[in-house]
Amino acid sequence: MKITFAATAPAGPSALVVFAAKGAALSGAAALLNDAAGGAIARALATARFDGEAAAIVELFALPGTTATRVLVVGLGVADKADAAVFEKVGGAIAARLLTSGETDVTVDLGGVTAIALPLADAAARLAHGATLRAYRFDKYRTTMKPAQKPTLAGMAIVGAGTPADDLAALAAGVALTRDLVSEPANIIYPESFVDRVRATAPEGLIVEAFGEAEMTTLGMGALLGVSQGSEREAQVLTMRWNGDGDATPLVLVGKGVTFDTGGISLKQPPGMEDMKWDMGGAGAVAGALHALAARQAKVNVIGVCGLVENMPDGKAQRPGDVVTSMSGQTIEVINTDAEGRLVLCDVLWWAQETFRPAVIVDLATLTGAMIVSLGHERGGLFANDHGLAAQLSAAGDATGDLLWRMPMGETYDKLIDSPIADMKNVGPREGGSITAAQFIGRFIKPGVKWAHLDIAGMVWAAKDGALWAKGATGYGVRLLEKFVADNFEKS
Repeated sequence: MKITFAATAPAGPSALVVFAAKGAALSGAAALLNDAAGGAIARALATARFDGEAAAIVELFALPGTTATRVLVVGLGVADKADAAVFEKVGGAIAARLLTSGETDVTVDLGGVTAIALPLADAAARLAHGATLRAYRFDKYRTTMKPAQKPTLAGMAIVGAGTPADDLAALAAGVALTRDLVSEPANIIYPESFVDRVRATAPEGLIVEAFGEAEMTTLGMGALLGVSQGSEREAQVLTMRWNGDGDATPLVLVGKGVTFDTGGISLKQPPGMEDMKWDMGGAGAVAGALHALAARQAKVNVIGVCGLVENMPDGKAQRPGDVVTSMSGQTIEVINTDAEGRLVLCDVLWWAQETFRPAVIVDLATLTGAMIVSLGHERGGLFANDHGLAAQLSAAGDATGDLLWRMPMGETYDKLIDSPIADMKNVGPREGGSITAAQFIGRFIKPGVKWAHLDIAGMVWAAKDGALWAKGATGYGVRLLEKFVADNFEKS
């Protein structure tokens, strides 16, 4: 969908959007249209019991006094609380209503929208961003859709707000890349093709490199290689480097990239196993965030590292009870081969610290089902060894809607993963499973490094539509990371 900003409405037929705040208080443009229609809008809102709730819509057809093919009156909520999040939600609601409506163009008239919580031009940018995110579709394998199921909306003209200074197109492109990676089936996106996709879509200046299992063997990445040994697909460590701030110490973002997870010998139940194509959602989020930062030429040094692997159960697969040696030299008793993400992360995190010497490192992983039990599909879990870093990530989540909730860590939890025959085992008891998983990863963080672990198992895929996504891949984590970097590391 192409979005433009203009002073006046373009010529030609289109749908029209006007606004009303809480209490059905009409915007300037809506009031003028209501007068031209002989009060028809006000009567329709009263009949629909419309109160101006944010993103609520009343739709009118054949309205007198306008050539618009249809008119949408969209709620803004309490005007002085209509912030960036509200306008993103509004944009998403408009796109969702019109995307397959048969309309090809819509004019969004912000004229006379006043007393809101941000400048009108910024509101227009956020509305456009929300519409772009909600209009995303992954239809490439659907060949028999009926015409009424196909998207028709091709253009959105936003008038009456000027041209925004803040272009969010790069951020939306990063989210779209993540959604594409997460949506693709495992026969299309596997470790090597994940690397190829990221390399092919990389913005200018983003350095994309990768190495395979021969290098991992030389480095001693026994934990990661143990996960991969049952797969015909070769594991990869992907590095994306964006150098936008000279010699500054880089921030490192690490993503778990299990491109398909059968559970290995500890085989998952067949129902729902197809969902495990999105067990690389953490790596997808890191790739999308680096894409967004590079595309907008962010003044910051950030490195993204993804451990990419399949977890398969063939005759070469590792067994419960095997002991592997990680790159750090620490040994791990593998109690459950379905607790593989932490085995991937521990080697990748160690390598990233050895290679790039970061002061701050954040990892993202669809790590534990226990996280979904704890927080549902409303928030990702946040574990951290530094209160300031945790606060920064939480603030970024609140600002973007990629919400987080901080979880506890401590010595009593750490003891639960001690092994009788190795330095540690890869799972603790059933209770506190997401916490003991974080404790496991924490054993591979070097002293003095600020670290946070985001368990996003419940967030990368949605079973129903949301304000900014259709059911499927959400793109969770991209906007969170971009905001976290912009607010805390990027030069102004």
